[in-house]
Amino acid sequence: MNKKVFVVVVGVAMACVMASGLIASNMGFKLNYPLAAVGAGSNSGTNVVALPFNRQSGIDTANALMNDMVLANVANVQRFLESTDGLETYTGRKGTPAADFPLVAGEGYFVRMNAPIDYIVVGSHDPSLSISLDGPGAGSNSGTNFFSAPYHTTSTTALDLMNDIGFASVQNIQRFLEATDGLETYTGRKGTPAPNFNLVPGEAYFIRMGSTVSYTPSHF
Repeated sequence: MNKKVFVVVVGVAMACVMASGLIASNMGFKLNYPLAAVGAGSNSGTNVVALPFNRQSGIDTANALMNDMVLANVANVQRFLESTDGLETYTGRKGTPAADFPLVAGEGYFVRMNAPIDYIVVGSHDPSLSISLDGPGAGSNSGTNFFSAPYHTTSTTALDLMNDIGFASVQNIQRFLEATDGLETYTGRKGTPAPNFNLVPGEAYFIRMGSTVSYTPSHF
């Protein structure tokens, strides 16, 4: 089922208790997010997950996220390492070398499932938070960032997002394809084959920057 069907956006003046404490917010979210295992359109059971900037209380590490999804359902959680363009994998099992890692606002994650679930994501937005989208150098190997777009972003397509960031600073935006474990790349430039694509609430995207931008996402 299409993930967009499950989005519920609640526009209320509310104070949400999140991982960083009591934070005032004017936009809360609840998203029923289907996470696929092998089969049913998923090649390896790998899903991209974008969490709200303010997550529900206690969901602040990879281990906490896995336990919230029920550990037996989850094979691993991965974060993107800008310095190497590699992935760090956490399994939550004894005897595996990688340590637990913190979840960071504005970052996307890969979650590989053993079993399919509908995951209920609850959180709110932090409109004051700016995300550093890093170009090559300054800790970034290639200028690639794994970005978690706000659920209520005004950007509905990859091109919209490029323009909101600053088109000249963005080389491309990529989305993960669960069916093949590949990436589809959109550059926004004439003569490139891949068409513009729609952004989906709850999905993260790779953004390759030509230069560093401190980005405060536009939102409704």
